Amino acid sequence: MSVRSVRRWRALRAERREKNWSNQLTSVPAALTLIAMTQGLIRRGAVSDQLFAVLRDRILGGYLPAGAALTAERDLAAEFGVNRHAVREAVKRLQQARLVEVSHGGRTLVLDWRHTAGLDLAMGIAAADAGPSVEDLARDALEMRACIGADAARLCALRCSEATAGEIVEAAGRYARTGPDLAELGEADIAWWRLIVEGSGNVAYLLAFNSLVGGTLPVADVPDDLRTAELLDVEAHQRLAAHITARESAAAERLARELLSRSVPATPRKAVR
Repeated sequence: MSVRSVRRWRALRAERREKNWSNQLTSVPAALTLIAMTQGLIRRGAVSDQLFAVLRDRILGGYLPAGAALTAERDLAAEFGVNRHAVREAVKRLQQARLVEVSHGGRTLVLDWRHTAGLDLAMGIAAADAGPSVEDLARDALEMRACIGADAARLCALRCSEATAGEIVEAAGRYARTGPDLAELGEADIAWWRLIVEGSGNVAYLLAFNSLVGGTLPVADVPDDLRTAELLDVEAHQRLAAHITARESAAAERLARELLSRSVPATPRKAVR
């Protein structure tokens, strides 16, 4: 590993896994795979996992470009000193991540991950030595969070039951009585947003919410001033609950977007190729 990779991995590992809905997006699961390479050899342990991480990073870093044939199984086994079963398991994971596909001729070809991969690859992108930076991933995840939250609030106002609407109002009341400790506010905020996302009736939004809250997207910390501005705005939480109860979907969407967008860093993102 390069010095840069080691430093980045150590910094990411130091992030806490359990944080609030504003800052929960900003943690790296403790199970982040360490790419263990020493003199070209894979360390003992979860060999196929480590080999998958190495090959994944070669693809993300452009060392194995889209359209290229993946290194032959026997050559990978020889390069890293592992058995071919471990290689096959690693390649199977690459296929599941939509990073490679087996062609009709039997060759395994590298895919363009920008066209084929899903959100589960976000961890790999952050761990790789190339590709989007952790800071850019933070902004991307927070922008996605604002979009999902806004539309979930709109749909919740349109679809949720009267019982759910009542629970959202009650949760907003509990939120108002919580704090000012940010950790406590964060926990209450997660519980409140979960009611809204579940009330939207959109399963895809719920799964994305779970990924964000669970730390699947490994990104940098939200600046304290942005997180604090969102969490301490109790009045906005209560107004949003009132909009949902009153079935004011457009107003709920606008307020939710404004509230969640406060945690999106204002610094410009690097140009996308």
